[in-house]
Amino acid sequence: MSAGSDRIAVAGLLGATGVAGLLFTPVFGWGPLLVPVLVVVLVGYGCVELTAKFPKLVPYRPLLVALLGILGLIETVLTTTTLAFLPTLASLQGVARGFTEGWQLTLQSTWPARPVPDQLLFVPLAVLLAVVLGLELLLRLKKPLVALVPSLAVAGLAQAYQAMTGIAAAAAALAYTLPAGLMLWAGRRTKPVSRAPGGQRFSWRVTGSAVWPALSTVVALAAGAVALAGVDPVGRDPLTLKDTQAAPPPRGRLGNPLDEIAQRLTRPNEEVFRYRGDTPVDQWRLIVLNGFDGANWLSDSRLQRLGAGLDGAPDGTGGSAELKVRGLGGPWLPSHQGLTGVDGLTPLVDQSAGTLLMESPSPERNYRLSWSSPDVDLGSGEIDARAPGGLGGLGAVPPEVEQLAKDAVRGLRPTFQTALQLERFLSTNYALAAGSDELPTGHGWPQLRHFLLESKRGTSEQFAAAYVALARMSGIPARLVVGFRGSAETDGGMHVVRNRDVLAWPEVAVAGAGWVALDPTAAANKSGRDQAASGKAVARARAQLPAEQELKPPQLPPGTPSDTAEDRNTDMGAGWWWGSLAAVIVLFGLLWLLGVPVAKVVRARRRRRRSGAEGVLGAWDEIRDRLRAHGVPFRIGMTPRDLAESAGSLAGEGIREPVARLAKVLDVTLWSGVPVGDGAVRRAWQEVGEVRRGLATRPFAARVLAALEPRTLVPIKGRGGKEG
Repeated sequence: MSAGSDRIAVAGLLGATGVAGLLFTPVFGWGPLLVPVLVVVLVGYGCVELTAKFPKLVPYRPLLVALLGILGLIETVLTTTTLAFLPTLASLQGVARGFTEGWQLTLQSTWPARPVPDQLLFVPLAVLLAVVLGLELLLRLKKPLVALVPSLAVAGLAQAYQAMTGIAAAAAALAYTLPAGLMLWAGRRTKPVSRAPGGQRFSWRVTGSAVWPALSTVVALAAGAVALAGVDPVGRDPLTLKDTQAAPPPRGRLGNPLDEIAQRLTRPNEEVFRYRGDTPVDQWRLIVLNGFDGANWLSDSRLQRLGAGLDGAPDGTGGSAELKVRGLGGPWLPSHQGLTGVDGLTPLVDQSAGTLLMESPSPERNYRLSWSSPDVDLGSGEIDARAPGGLGGLGAVPPEVEQLAKDAVRGLRPTFQTALQLERFLSTNYALAAGSDELPTGHGWPQLRHFLLESKRGTSEQFAAAYVALARMSGIPARLVVGFRGSAETDGGMHVVRNRDVLAWPEVAVAGAGWVALDPTAAANKSGRDQAASGKAVARARAQLPAEQELKPPQLPPGTPSDTAEDRNTDMGAGWWWGSLAAVIVLFGLLWLLGVPVAKVVRARRRRRRSGAEGVLGAWDEIRDRLRAHGVPFRIGMTPRDLAESAGSLAGEGIREPVARLAKVLDVTLWSGVPVGDGAVRRAWQEVGEVRRGLATRPFAARVLAALEPRTLVPIKGRGGKEG
């Protein structure tokens, strides 16, 4: 290149593209990105100078930039794969993984992500692609404004990963706009001035009429790509691509540590792991379970690859421990709530639960944990009803257990004090099974019913599962955690955790305090170990809990008249008004209680009497309205398959499968062109019966509310104005 303005334009383009790549700083940090992005930018500029000096190389400029850029990335990011600074097959494979998998692995990681080549490389590779395209658009097609589009695409991708907001967004927009504006200032129009053997050469001219509209466009685009990505019109964090990605669980069957409690207790002296910490630890968690279908407790963990670190609890108390695991064959690892980092391993992590998994199980693991535990302030003791997973499903609750739940909390509204009362109820009225023979096992409703109403003896498995179920029935958000209690036994300066320390415990969500661990077995009070700060806070709350008889709802003393004579005279004047209002309310209630169910029965019979295609469509209408009454969302345009997926979470395969089978019958009815006979109608209504049987497994209260739901009597307009 001969003109100084040419170099300014190219430098401005490369500077803007480099800034776009550095917008990934919130994902990887500033340091890991700076060198590879700078290498790509310098390679691009060097190739432009090289082809300007040797015009015969101009047609090969894109290839030169791409190859030399990849070589520069291998030498800076994939240095360990080179042999005497020469690329190897491993180097090329690393570039391929970074290009094809890096973007997804980064989305599956916690941020800041680890700057490993498999994850980091996709950013400088994206910058390299933008440099190749941008240079050709600028130097070949002479389209400066269009040449900025690849760099804007990189900036937009960075904001889709992690949107910048506030001052950071303004600074990023300014950093991008300055070099981009410099390129446009260098000139937008070209004029041929000479011909050379390598082709026509151009010199840039400054034209203000072209520069200012283009510059304002760049400012708007940059500000939009950076700042508007962080705008939140509804008070929530902006949506990012990370919200749509989660790391896949380890391959193979994942065992549930909850199933292993009784088995471990039969071998109480076997060592599981050792630890040395700088603060007391009450519990080591393995898994958090917040889903219950009446038979199994499940985890809905959102797994991520552990990055460079985690946030932990803001303003919390830090702690760390060195662990040596010897007796855990599964993928679950002992962990701690409020994790901030793991050294020695690169596990999968569920941040909300504080649990760790290894993608490849091994009986021996050495690693170091660090965490930040919140300084628990139970405050007013209000529960956090919005805690994710705290008020999950319960399956079909035995009716007698519903009454037990009411008696256990003595009619109190959901508060942390109520949660402590439920803990006291279980620890006082139920016994912890000891010894190694005939230990109770199981945690579904049959076993919990036997534990709560008959044997009243169980391990921490039954205590914790029963607590969570009763708490949710009382409106207290709770979840089940399985792990080990901290140990007081020491050997060689390390605490030794054995099978006898296995433990399941409930956690309840308290506003301002997060998830607080409780112990309905009352074993923590007998352990003699030093307690962590959170355990001490709960112990103080237990000590302040009033006696059980003082928790009863207030009642009038026996023999106290309900009102005085003066009150009765005052009430007589308005008695007729209140009597009339009460009569209207009673009449309306009777019409609702009787009229709505009767209307639904009559409607179902009318639909059942239809024949042909209308009979099949009537079955679809009946299933749809029954599911709507049970709270399954329905929108105009949903197919039976869509409805099957929405309803599957309500009662599992007992509902999903018959709705899916009805979808096939409905497809044949609507699209085959074959006359619909009585056989198809019978099959369709058989699926209605299957759905009814599936819904019959729901709790009694839910079935009553569904029967009294009046909104499903309002026809949905569809199928040409008929009831859809």
